[in-house]
Amino acid sequence: MTLNLKDADIRAVIATVSEMTGKNFIVDPRVKGKVTVISSKAMDADEIYHVFLSILNIHGFATVPGKVAIKIVPEVNAKQGAVPTIKGMRNDDQYVTRIIPVENVSAAQLVPVLRPLLPQQSHLAAYATTNILIVSSLASNISRIMNLVKQVDLASDSEFDLITLKHASADEVARILSSLKPGAAKGAQAVGVKILADSRTNSIIISGNKTERKNIASIVERLDTPSGGSGSTKVIYLHYAKAKNIATILSGLSKSIVGKATAKGGAPKAATQVNIQADESTNALVISAAPDVVREIEAVIRQLDIRRAQVMVKMIIAEISADKSAEFGINWAAYSPSSNTPLGIIDLNGSLSSTIGSVAAGQPPSIVGTMLGFGKINSVGEGFVGLLQAIKGDADSNILATPTLVTLDNEEAEIIVGQNVPFVTGSYTGTSSTPSNPFQTIKREDVGLTLKIKPQINEGDSIRMEITQEVSSVNLSAQSATDVITNKRSLKTTVMIDDGQILALGGLLDETMSDSDRRVPILGDIPLLGWLFSYKKSTKVKRDLTMFLHPRIIRDGKQGMAIASRKYNLLRAEQLKINEKQLGLISGDAPIVPEMNDFL
Repeated sequence: MTLNLKDADIRAVIATVSEMTGKNFIVDPRVKGKVTVISSKAMDADEIYHVFLSILNIHGFATVPGKVAIKIVPEVNAKQGAVPTIKGMRNDDQYVTRIIPVENVSAAQLVPVLRPLLPQQSHLAAYATTNILIVSSLASNISRIMNLVKQVDLASDSEFDLITLKHASADEVARILSSLKPGAAKGAQAVGVKILADSRTNSIIISGNKTERKNIASIVERLDTPSGGSGSTKVIYLHYAKAKNIATILSGLSKSIVGKATAKGGAPKAATQVNIQADESTNALVISAAPDVVREIEAVIRQLDIRRAQVMVKMIIAEISADKSAEFGINWAAYSPSSNTPLGIIDLNGSLSSTIGSVAAGQPPSIVGTMLGFGKINSVGEGFVGLLQAIKGDADSNILATPTLVTLDNEEAEIIVGQNVPFVTGSYTGTSSTPSNPFQTIKREDVGLTLKIKPQINEGDSIRMEITQEVSSVNLSAQSATDVITNKRSLKTTVMIDDGQILALGGLLDETMSDSDRRVPILGDIPLLGWLFSYKKSTKVKRDLTMFLHPRIIRDGKQGMAIASRKYNLLRAEQLKINEKQLGLISGDAPIVPEMNDFL
């Protein structure tokens, strides 16, 4: 079972978890809110319930188990309900009560030390009669408190101090103090003093006798000071991001970062200068600033220097077209034997004069279709002629293109497959007064397939995609144009699509029909004989164009390798298939890509 939710009502989530786990819930009327959960793998009922407890914890609610059902109440009221008391160790988000016995120190002395380490809604109290601690909180919080108690509950007369640091790092100060303790050089445990760091509150917990605690506190006070004006320089090597881009971002944020560090009691104004340089050759950042400012910058870098997912986009462009045409008609001409000039011409499609001239010169006419001529004509120019012409044309085409492109999240990518075709943009011809060499100016443009994408991966594996796509080709059938004509089909859009889904981006269904009827007035309207003086032409053009989009998110190298392997093996299989047919005129095997394992 998987649990993937986006802005779901928390009560609907409770009902879903009840069905999955078989548990009964009683929901407090104050339990309200929206929940978002992203799960990448299947979980059993117990795992789903632990995730559910974490969801409630994040939203400020807790569970109180009962005999028949589990109550879901605000966390601040949970400690007043029938919270179960546990004995063993648990590390989940169930709200429980735990009794922690203290043997060597006063439980009452531990309360002010441990209280700041628990959430405000939790309960912590000491029972002096039996020297125990009573804690009501999440099981994970209680587990952390028990580990701290175990380390400070030593057999000695020591007491405890909690020192909250203002400038230095608690972990770093604890490391320095541990190296100063007696026996630390030999790896032995120091006797009489214990130092613990709590990173969440940036505090140091010191246990020991009064003299030891006083000495340690004095050292901590000297270590917890603002950094000096000289600052420090650090080189940070990036794993994924480009150093130049990160340097630009950090330079813009440097003032706010310095302000944050100063607010914490960090570097004074004299030491707040920040210098960030990018070394592109090693993809590293060189940072010069006060130590506390450097720490703030490092925290920002850790969040920015992450591996970005990639998106593989596959486009399917399908176009089916069917062109049909038909022509039928008769043209007439009569010539005078004396003047070698036509007495009359009925030329309904504009091809009669050129056809007669070619025939009279003994050359084949440049016509398309079937022609049937009759009559008499010679070089002197006498006689008459009738020309019957019939043409029928069918042209079908099926175009399929499947370009594929891979790019990083939020990065633009482009692929162009085609030709660079010259187009005449101007010409110059000299005159008799200004003789010179004639020339033409041309402009080259890409003709073919162009795909430009910019994906953005959103929450829930949805992808926002900016797409610019164009398919163009040279129209060789156009005869009347003064220059080259191109057919162009382009699309520019922004869409939202889920990972692995197929989306129809757009399409065009175009059907055009035209009929023309040319005839001689009066003669063309004579019943039964009118067709002898008419010319008809019909055309039908049908085009069906559709474009599809299929994106896939590639989150790691393993997934990218699997996709590349499928593409590679498909290419090799096609090459082997073609090689078996021996289509070439030259004998011998065509070159084939090596097997995937050999290529690696």
